[in-house]
Amino acid sequence: MTGTAPRELTLRGVILGAILTIVFTAANVYLGLRIGLTFATSIPAAVISMAVLRAFSGTTIQENNIVQTIASSAGTLSAIVFVLPGLVMVGWWADFPYWESVAVIAVGGILGVMYSVPLRRALVTGSDLPYPEGVAAAEVLKVGAGVGGAEENRKGLAAVTAGGLLAALYPLLAKMKLAVEEVGGAFKVGAGGSMLTGGLSLALVGVGHLVGLAVGIAMLIGIVISFGVLLPQLTAGGIPAGADLAEFVGTVFRQKIRFIGAGTIGIAAIWTLLRVIGPIIKGVTAAIAANRARGGAGMDSLELTERDIPIGIVGGTILLAMVPIALLLADFAAGGPVANALGLSLIASVVYVLVAGIIIASVCGYMAGLIGASNSPISGVGILAALGISLLLLGLFGRGLGEDDTKALVAFALFVTAIVFGVATISNDNLQDLKTGQLVGATPWRQQVALVLGVLFGALVIPPILDLLNSTFGFQGAPGAGENALSAPQASLISAIAQGVLGGNLDWNLVGLGAAIGAGVIVADELLKRSGNRSLPPLAVGMGMYLPTSVTAMVIVGAVLGHLYNGWAARQSAPEFAERMGVLTATGLIVGDSLFNIAYAAIVAATDNPDALAVVQDFPAALPLGVIAFGAIIAYAYWRMRRDSSVGLA
Repeated sequence: MTGTAPRELTLRGVILGAILTIVFTAANVYLGLRIGLTFATSIPAAVISMAVLRAFSGTTIQENNIVQTIASSAGTLSAIVFVLPGLVMVGWWADFPYWESVAVIAVGGILGVMYSVPLRRALVTGSDLPYPEGVAAAEVLKVGAGVGGAEENRKGLAAVTAGGLLAALYPLLAKMKLAVEEVGGAFKVGAGGSMLTGGLSLALVGVGHLVGLAVGIAMLIGIVISFGVLLPQLTAGGIPAGADLAEFVGTVFRQKIRFIGAGTIGIAAIWTLLRVIGPIIKGVTAAIAANRARGGAGMDSLELTERDIPIGIVGGTILLAMVPIALLLADFAAGGPVANALGLSLIASVVYVLVAGIIIASVCGYMAGLIGASNSPISGVGILAALGISLLLLGLFGRGLGEDDTKALVAFALFVTAIVFGVATISNDNLQDLKTGQLVGATPWRQQVALVLGVLFGALVIPPILDLLNSTFGFQGAPGAGENALSAPQASLISAIAQGVLGGNLDWNLVGLGAAIGAGVIVADELLKRSGNRSLPPLAVGMGMYLPTSVTAMVIVGAVLGHLYNGWAARQSAPEFAERMGVLTATGLIVGDSLFNIAYAAIVAATDNPDALAVVQDFPAALPLGVIAFGAIIAYAYWRMRRDSSVGLA
């Protein structure tokens, strides 16, 4: 090793990363509970880090990378809301016990970091996966540290800020009751019915811009399958006389269509696992070889890209983590049927967490590399995790238990799933961060330590945010939930699956139909890949099938707009800069919309009034004004992108 190592893991970087963690985690928790999607925080964290740390001397690109790593890992950990609210929905928890929730999130997240160490070799340095968000974050960091970086950094920060302000404007109008929050509704299709709605959310447009056209088209195909084919068929001839069409169609969607979509997501996740087994084995072998080399000559004898946390520490941490997991499960099981067979149940559950964690980390890491963390596949593997532990408990305890015992088993299944899901959330995003580190010359072990810090920061702040949203809005399906309750779609679906397996009322025919559709999509995707540079991501099709169109419609709009903008950007004199301005503005749209709604939740909690910002009730022009205002904001955002990109760098 020659020269002095650049400044990297610093106290000021850790503090800034912790502050950004609070902001981005709050936004992601709300977005996940509202629409079932979270966004990658790497790029905005990188931009803000460069803007702040430039005021200090000796700042390096590696130090900025540590900041985005901490903020990114904590931001993605907020996807734990896809499972944890299920314990409130099934009536087991009334709120989120702080230290118990912190422990579940932290131990699962740390396991995710440890599983990511050998996966880095298999899926980052040893593969050609594109890692769209990881590469984009690296480019932002490189430009910020290079010639002319200060000017581009200024423009990038301005783009994020402008996007955030624009995105906050529309929900403000909606909460003032001057504009509607969504358009569309239910309608008849022959003898049946369907529904198409579009949530007027700038965050969704921003998500669509980031995930790209292939994912948007895949979601559109999922919508056509569910809302154009399956829903009309499953409601044909069954609409009761005088029934509210929207309520009836919505019930069929929740009780049937979502389980078909779950089958599609499940088979796509299994296919993904089969594709990554080989690279994972190679990655573990390489990690062992690097550990032997280090033992002989020390860390400095290895190439920078080989300096991971030693595999012995990784393995020891994973095994040691099984102890607090066992203690958590034993405490949670007190008073239920699991407590009556505690030894066997704990052994089976801990082994399940150990094995399922490896599988899920691999699947999520691969998909993050393929299509990005924003279009997260962890919903699908979360469904598989819930199915797995529910079937395991069913094998141990059988059916025919009383209502209270069945409820206790469902809650235990969700608790185990939450731990495994912590692994999924981190592995889904961590490899993006490690790809960024590879491209900017970061030291892997330092970045992996930063990932652990990000997990701890996130674990500390997520439970109180969940409590705030639970007390303010509640969750749909939970006891006492009001009309403004958050949908928490993944938590609702995963809870329903656990209840269906353990209660004996899960319609496996629906899941099987979804699996068959997923198999067909996989075949189509493979054929497209072989015929050219095209794809049809099966998991995105599944998400289009089981998420309501109020979520997916604007993602598709954003994907189309992003594709058109990127086509324009490619023809400019500085195409990479023009495309990056689009990415940063889209990121601002996501952050602004989400943070406004967190602030709104705090206002409602303080005033105990869900209409605290309303200036009028039943405003007759809310629909046309809302559509016009929403369209105008989008048009201005993209006009501004083009204007600033055309000017270029001074």
